[in-house]
Amino acid sequence: MKMRRFIIGFCCCTGLFLSSFVAHAEESQVVVSATGKVAVKPDMAEFGVVIISDAKTADKAAADTAERYRMVQNALRTAGIPLEDAPTAAYTVAPRWEWEQSLGKNVLKGYSARHTIMVKVHSLGSTGRAIDAAVQAGATEVQNVSFSSSSYEVLRQQALVAAVSNARKDASIMAQAAGGALGQLIEVTVSQPIYGDRPFMEPMALRASPAQAPTEIAPSEQDIIVTVNSRWRFIGSQVFK
Repeated sequence: MKMRRFIIGFCCCTGLFLSSFVAHAEESQVVVSATGKVAVKPDMAEFGVVIISDAKTADKAAADTAERYRMVQNALRTAGIPLEDAPTAAYTVAPRWEWEQSLGKNVLKGYSARHTIMVKVHSLGSTGRAIDAAVQAGATEVQNVSFSSSSYEVLRQQALVAAVSNARKDASIMAQAAGGALGQLIEVTVSQPIYGDRPFMEPMALRASPAQAPTEIAPSEQDIIVTVNSRWRFIGSQVFK
């Protein structure tokens, strides 16, 4: 017996999805994708602090960077950031080459030492103070300020529940529209959650002075979005006859 298959496209409240009603001789199924979304207000921040020193020799560049690193770390302690929340993310010492037009080749101009620290701030209100402390202590750049929530896992689970609920509702509507009823769940899978609208700041190369206004950080509300793909049994109208 030949197998029959046809597709029903639909638009649900959470977006446009392509869902399918799969009819087989043995068993018919309803296949649905749906999303769940939960809004979250960030309460934590993370940013990179970069310290760069140039010198004629590698030893001098490394020593200068090491001294400024100690100053930045001391300033972060004063700002309330413990050492475990300001670990080293990267460290390099490399030659610095520049193109000499008159010679037609690259010429060694010295060495650069680069030390990157990743700073995590558990109290969002302290982010600006930590940034100012690092810059005033000698940091070359502050990079990629990003935000997150300490309640992420709980909120992710809420979004997952909403996604499955939306999938069930849409599958039920499709089954009824096709002249039958929705049966039990056969399979459900979840894709990687999306932490939407995550704001960040472009790298800042600056040195603040104590007389300047303090840095202020104001992140926007974000969304945690979870998508599920589900398959349900379809109970045809002939079953009720």
